[in-house]
Amino acid sequence: MGGTAAGCLIRKATIEDIPDIYRVELLCFPDPWDYKAMLEMMTVFLTSFYVAEAQGRIIGFSAGAIEETDQEKYGHICNLAVSPDMRGFGIGRLLLRKLERDFFMQGCTGCSLEVRVENTPARAFYKKIGYEDVILFGEYYKDGEDAVVMMRWF
Repeated sequence: MGGTAAGCLIRKATIEDIPDIYRVELLCFPDPWDYKAMLEMMTVFLTSFYVAEAQGRIIGFSAGAIEETDQEKYGHICNLAVSPDMRGFGIGRLLLRKLERDFFMQGCTGCSLEVRVENTPARAFYKKIGYEDVILFGEYYKDGEDAVVMMRWF
């Protein structure tokens, strides 16, 4: 089940994957989710959670949930990460598209995500595949950095 990019398989994440997912999280973010929160997100909150696996090693993951307002239903990309040594092979795009497909199939009108203002590579990645800046959240992250909310409509 899933697609491939750079010889990897995209599949649904399992509880057993959490230690390896957490390893990728620590490599990718200055303020990573803590282990317990990641486990709780998987078992309680998330609608979709996928991993990218190559040669038996988890090299990336994507996690998202559906959110509803009075006017619309949309997907929220909670987390997307690819090991630094595996970037540039289309794995992030494949993980993101997998979440978007799930959201679309469940009646969502688009996707949102937050990204650090200073994370120029991530912002360029999202813009390249159709996401637009929507609003700025001041001091969103623990270290006080601002976040940009980005959206892509289906």
